[in-house]
Amino acid sequence: MTTGMDWQAQVGRSWAENYRLTDRSFTGLTERLLERISERRGNAVLDVGCGAGELALAVARHRPGAQIVGVDLSDELVAVARERGAQHGNVSFEAGDAARWGKSGFAPELLVSRHGVMFFDNPVAAFANLHAGAAVEAALVFSCFRDPSENPWATELAGLLKLPPMPDPRAPGPFAFADRDHVGGILETAGWRDVGFEAVNFAYIAGKGEDPVEDALGLFRRIGPAAATLRALEGAERIRAEGWIRDWLGEHRSGDLVAFSAAAWIVTAAH
Repeated sequence: MTTGMDWQAQVGRSWAENYRLTDRSFTGLTERLLERISERRGNAVLDVGCGAGELALAVARHRPGAQIVGVDLSDELVAVARERGAQHGNVSFEAGDAARWGKSGFAPELLVSRHGVMFFDNPVAAFANLHAGAAVEAALVFSCFRDPSENPWATELAGLLKLPPMPDPRAPGPFAFADRDHVGGILETAGWRDVGFEAVNFAYIAGKGEDPVEDALGLFRRIGPAAATLRALEGAERIRAEGWIRDWLGEHRSGDLVAFSAAAWIVTAAH
């Protein structure tokens, strides 16, 4: 389980330090998500769980006349987003919990998120809060991972390190929104309607360059299901575990890339 406290501590810090790598991993998904966002109207846009700002900044570039606000729990991620967005006058970033967040005079007409909505402790209450603060004809567009079995970058790595399965697959974390019926129920209970799901497959780019295996190992040391486990290992145990991961990454290398198949939902809904 990944909690809000994690995002305000080690997890948020790691993502802030390595945002270029995480943005790279999601490149294919981001492109598809932006296509779906472009189909919706709205000059007041809220990016929920904005992270280091990649999605909000892309929307700001495509909608120069819009006002875009990004909100994230992590002060460190928000600081990175503000630095990246310093030259964009139509985007701002705020530290806060979107489950309770609201801004006087700002009623978003379009709410977006790239994998930023799976970590709510109470997702029904969170989406109800977002619904209450949105404009009357607002649209919602976000992405989330599908089932872990369709995301070998996570399941195979967890298997290598013999990580225990999540006791509650719907607990806050990367795969909390894998079940479309569960997600649809959350959104409808929170007041959203016309909920739709689009299955998107993309290449999760883990490593790139002259030595993509070492590049990918560097990513998984810092981000994802192996990071906390590797940090806890020492000496021969860590060397052995990293050796297993190197061999596995080598199996997924093609030239200067290490990439995995990944599976996500793009979820849409109306106010």
